[in-house]
Amino acid sequence: MRALAKTLGFVPNYMPFYERAFTHRASDEKSEEKYEINNERLEFLGDAVLDTVAAEFLFKKYPTQDEGFLTQMRSKLVNRKILNRIAEQMNFDLYMRQFGATNVSTMMLGNALEAFIGAVYLDVGYEKTRKFLYLMFRRHVDIHELENLNDNYKSSLLEHCQRKHQKVEYEVVRKFRSGGNRERFQVCVTINGEQAAVGEDYSKKGAEQIAAHKALIKLGAIPPDSPAPQSE
Repeated sequence: MRALAKTLGFVPNYMPFYERAFTHRASDEKSEEKYEINNERLEFLGDAVLDTVAAEFLFKKYPTQDEGFLTQMRSKLVNRKILNRIAEQMNFDLYMRQFGATNVSTMMLGNALEAFIGAVYLDVGYEKTRKFLYLMFRRHVDIHELENLNDNYKSSLLEHCQRKHQKVEYEVVRKFRSGGNRERFQVCVTINGEQAAVGEDYSKKGAEQIAAHKALIKLGAIPPDSPAPQSE
């Protein structure tokens, strides 16, 4: 609790929320009620809260920028690699090992961060969660470095198609478990209703990035040897 208080900036009220946030699926594989024990449900909640607060944070930081810029910056700010790095800096691997996880991967860290945000929201409500996330962004993210980062193929595809007044949409066409019992997503990106490319990854966002990368190459918007997005 003392360690969490340093991370949060306040003393947590209900520790079981945080214990669940750091409990990965692999830690309770034998449980018959996995959805009650591991952090996947909290991850779903935290992802939504993170998106909302990130949008507000950027809206206030860039009062003169348009919607396209803000959308691109939000995508960069909540990018899986950024979340993984933040969780690593916050020593989430130590918390996860305390609650039974072994061989903690970087992807597990980012997922735990989203679950942690969900736990904070349930524990203390939106306003304190918002303050915590603002503090987290300022401590762990170089916002000016993000401005110059251009590896968001999903945003690049959106900008490319907007210039041509084309509509871009993403749809999960398949969700399944891999050989290691990890959830995988297959996402199709369409342009004006026609399939442009399909991407597959361990997260929906990752699959969307891969699909967008393939679509940009197909459209001739980027070179064929452009680096593919890292799997999440």
